[in-house]
Amino acid sequence: MIMKVEAFVREEKLEDVKEALNKVEVNGITISQVMGCGAQKGFTEVVRGTKVDVMLRPKIKFEIVVSSEEWAEKTIKAIQDAAFTGEVGDGKIFSYEVKNVIKIRTGETGINALQD
Repeated sequence: MIMKVEAFVREEKLEDVKEALNKVEVNGITISQVMGCGAQKGFTEVVRGTKVDVMLRPKIKFEIVVSSEEWAEKTIKAIQDAAFTGEVGDGKIFSYEVKNVIKIRTGETGINALQD
């Protein structure tokens, strides 16, 4: 079963998570800078003497498609261990089944489309 893992982590954990994924030989990673809010509901900041509620926090989003549930579990564990601080705002990891994958260049589908 092809799985997708999406993780939202603190910006300062980018290199730690990349390194952890590399160690467990997960490749084919897309990384984006995103903004969002969760349980911490943002924060209040003083800008030019005025209090401003900042609801969105900068995060790093990892998107990874893997060929099996086993690989998804390995990927999730690596991200969770590398991104953990124990503080509110550590992030979230989502995983779900992917219906199909199509390699544009060759037309290959399914697991064959994930391999070189």
